[in-house]
Amino acid sequence: MENPITSKCCNHQPWFVLLVFFVFCIELFSFDYSGFTAKKSALVTVLDDNHGNVINTQSSLPHDFTEITNASVYPLPKTDEKGDLKVGTEIDSCVGRYIFVHDLPSRFNEDLVNNCRLLTRGTDKNMCPYLDNLGFGPEIENPEDVLINNSWFLTNQFLLEVIFHNKMKRYECLTNDSSIASAIYVPFYAGLDMSLYLWGFNTTVRDSASLGLVKWLSEKPEWKRMWGRDHFLVAGRIAWDFRRQSDNETDWGSKLRFLPESKNMSMLSIESSSWNNDYAIPYPTCFHPSKDSEIFRWQDRIRRQNRQYLFSFAGAPRPEYQNSIRGKIIDQCLASKSQCKLLDCNYGTTNCDNPVNVMKVFQSSIFCLQPPGDSYTRRSIFDSILAGCIPVFFHPDTSMLNHFKIFHMV
Repeated sequence: MENPITSKCCNHQPWFVLLVFFVFCIELFSFDYSGFTAKKSALVTVLDDNHGNVINTQSSLPHDFTEITNASVYPLPKTDEKGDLKVGTEIDSCVGRYIFVHDLPSRFNEDLVNNCRLLTRGTDKNMCPYLDNLGFGPEIENPEDVLINNSWFLTNQFLLEVIFHNKMKRYECLTNDSSIASAIYVPFYAGLDMSLYLWGFNTTVRDSASLGLVKWLSEKPEWKRMWGRDHFLVAGRIAWDFRRQSDNETDWGSKLRFLPESKNMSMLSIESSSWNNDYAIPYPTCFHPSKDSEIFRWQDRIRRQNRQYLFSFAGAPRPEYQNSIRGKIIDQCLASKSQCKLLDCNYGTTNCDNPVNVMKVFQSSIFCLQPPGDSYTRRSIFDSILAGCIPVFFHPDTSMLNHFKIFHMV
């Protein structure tokens, strides 16, 4: 005999399915999710492997992880003290910013610094004192309160490569694994090496260190990965000091940047050339603030300056240069009397290497005249900008052609 209950279920199957679904829904929504919710909303912490800091993800991480920049987010399985699974994230803030630094033989950098007394060829300066404080030089005495104490140092304009190297040693995203590096730094002090041999040496001597460098680099596995296209170096002199186009003994500089290997590398220098892979950055000034408050304090002081002179000029005549306009600028400045302030930088006249003397003049002037010096730019340009004095150029190459990029980085 047929079971009546089974018969009813079969005859009314749609209603039976609907009844089961209804009961399931009641059980689903009546389930206590409080424990699960508590675990889900619990504070998740992330350990930053680079700094060892614990980060509060509720306040630090955006809800949409795709908005995180310069970071790689990896979901990692983690459990709490009870063994229950919880969600965690690990952020590598250095992704895209890792730098690998070549450990060059000491002859390419440290030996040059250790023999700093030899770096005076062609000048009357002893370079050794300028190497204090990681290349910033000694702190400047400020008896007249022209500067801000603890922020100004006697920095030599040709020590950019030393300053940069010391800064790079403290860079937070250094790596010993060149395969994850976004760029590879070559700490060759090309400018200091060049300063030894610019005057009175043949081209073989001037090119010796450059040839030795590219030979050493070309034998490294890091070089062979991209043949140097991810390599860069920083030079403390202008790019043209490393672009001698012939082997004539009378031609200036070395041919570092015309060597086949060097052409693949990028170079940051005081002035860029019109050739590829050169990038201009400013001369290092003497202002090295260590915190934001020192910058704000300096800005406030500059805004309050009483500028009694219409224009000023700090420099010396260059009679050896036939096309130099400096002599005429000096004559007109002297003739202008109260309208122009002249800081005569002839040897023995005034210590123009002392920023106190220079900044005192620039802070009292509206316009600062900036004719070309040994090259199209001068460090005085950046000193005048710091002083709030408007630089006035006399040659298009100072700002518009090869060196236009300088002012995008000030």
